[in-house]
Amino acid sequence: MKVTDIFEEKRKMGKPVLSFEIFPPKKAEALKNIDATLERLCDLHPDFISVTFGAGGSAVDNQTVELAKKIKGNYGVEPIVHLTCLHYGKDEIGAILDQLKENGIENVLALRGDVNPNVPMKHDFKYASELTAYIKEYGDFHVSGACYPEVHLEAPSAIMDIRNLKRKVDAGASHLISQLFFDNNAFYSFYEKTRIAGIDVPVEAGIMPVTNRAQIERMVNICGAKLPKKFERVLQKYEDNKEALFDAGMAYAINQIVDLIANDVDGIHIFTMNNPRVAGRICDGIRHLV
Repeated sequence: MKVTDIFEEKRKMGKPVLSFEIFPPKKAEALKNIDATLERLCDLHPDFISVTFGAGGSAVDNQTVELAKKIKGNYGVEPIVHLTCLHYGKDEIGAILDQLKENGIENVLALRGDVNPNVPMKHDFKYASELTAYIKEYGDFHVSGACYPEVHLEAPSAIMDIRNLKRKVDAGASHLISQLFFDNNAFYSFYEKTRIAGIDVPVEAGIMPVTNRAQIERMVNICGAKLPKKFERVLQKYEDNKEALFDAGMAYAINQIVDLIANDVDGIHIFTMNNPRVAGRICDGIRHLV
């Protein structure tokens, strides 16, 4: 099932879409043992699960596809396969798309990807919009895209960031997943700007539940999300108490999600960090809302 159909079904029910993000284990042996994690995540009944994609090595042998096949074939949940393009050429991307076709996987999240100094860059694609257009031409895939409520770090301005996002949608992206944020007002302001710009596809809110301070500071440095003062106070008060910070982080994320759903968000995308305990706590807190 394509993601657009999932959104249409949930819209008829008056419910937001709920989805998870996971990543392939770095070691092949760990991939064989990921079933326990997948079973617990799929028992929470997400509408789909996105699987991240790492640059480097053989594109065809990338564990992302293997994990997506497992999610769909063994657990009956629709996967979205992340696909980055800076380090891959058209032939390599085509080979991955052929694999997805062969396994009935219809949904792709088209990303530019980050520069990896240890992997040579290719020059077939420069932007995610170019990858999006290529995928749409290649086959009958649903293509999702990423968006940044607090502006992409490399964008020269918020206006240019929205213009680039519009190019991505015009190229064929029919669903957007936001980068993590901790201030819902930033998301609401961004969402309004997308509508003014003529971007009318569903926009899912990306939520990163906090489990430790180092993790969240690392993510903030990568994506540029701002920490509201009330969130900083939570980190400061509980940073030396692991379980207390976990509880406080889950409460903050649940409060974010409740507010987003009350404001008719299209969907909630939870960055699980492959931690079923995190996803379970969140889902328990919003079980009657989705």
